[in-house]
Amino acid sequence: MIRTLATLAAISFSTVAFADGHATGDVEAGEKAFKKCKSCHMIADGDNVIMKGGKSGPNLYGIIGTQAGSQEGFKYKKSIVAAGEAGLIWDEATLAEYVADPSKFLKAYLDDSKARSGMSFKLKKGGEDVAAYLKSVGPVMEEEATEEATSSDS
Repeated sequence: MIRTLATLAAISFSTVAFADGHATGDVEAGEKAFKKCKSCHMIADGDNVIMKGGKSGPNLYGIIGTQAGSQEGFKYKKSIVAAGEAGLIWDEATLAEYVADPSKFLKAYLDDSKARSGMSFKLKKGGEDVAAYLKSVGPVMEEEATEEATSSDS
């Protein structure tokens, strides 16, 4: 009985912690871990290059809060486009899960055993950190900082 109550309490707390779709990553660790990603991906806001990298994967600036497979100018595989059309919006938690095993994530998300990702690399550790880093350098973070400054001025 005590074990059951303890388990229920733990689930309740974890549900609240993750209900808003945020992972609990370390931004500094994510910046270091992103070095594994930059062989294919860059982070750039127009001419402002935040992290120089490859171009075989999409630019990851502003990925948090966007629909999967929707960046203009990049040719995605059909499974990631289908996931976006089915409602997949990247947040820290879903991005962290995706980078751990992209095809496995898409198979589960789309309930399609044939789903495949164009990203073959699997980031087995540090996905939460990379997601937190990408959020920290993107417009979502900039908007939140502006909103906080505006609300504290009121």
